[in-house]
Amino acid sequence: MPTALTINGIAHLVDLPSDVPLLWVLRDEIGLTGTKFGCGVAACGACTVHIDGEAVRSCQVALADVWGAVTTIEGLGTPDNMAVIQQAWVDHQVAQCGYCQSGQIMNAAALLAQTPAPTDQDIDDAMQGNLCRCGTYPRIRAAIKDAAQRIQEA
Repeated sequence: MPTALTINGIAHLVDLPSDVPLLWVLRDEIGLTGTKFGCGVAACGACTVHIDGEAVRSCQVALADVWGAVTTIEGLGTPDNMAVIQQAWVDHQVAQCGYCQSGQIMNAAALLAQTPAPTDQDIDDAMQGNLCRCGTYPRIRAAIKDAAQRIQEA
């Protein structure tokens, strides 16, 4: 029996086993490849998406367990109209290899939605599960602070 999902505001019917991880639904079935496979055990954060605004590791959420609307990096903004956090990422030249960045951005977006003026500790706590092999953590922190300031000034 097909499963109904809303992904980036678009309704989808997916006819896959209920235990298939959301990550593979997004990448292989829907064709949204911005969400990356990193470790498969929710330890790296590369596969982070939002379900009803909550940052989750899509490699560990089974299709049957998706409880609400899904937002991926493709649904956060567009090249012509980036989300504030995406623009801050570009302005601070956060990405080096870029592989982890969609998960980093999705986690940062969820942080800013819940904590509009995060402290350094808030950022550390929220982002600790997102690994960056290139070590761009100082630029990640700067981009999050910049985005928070832009949001407050808007």
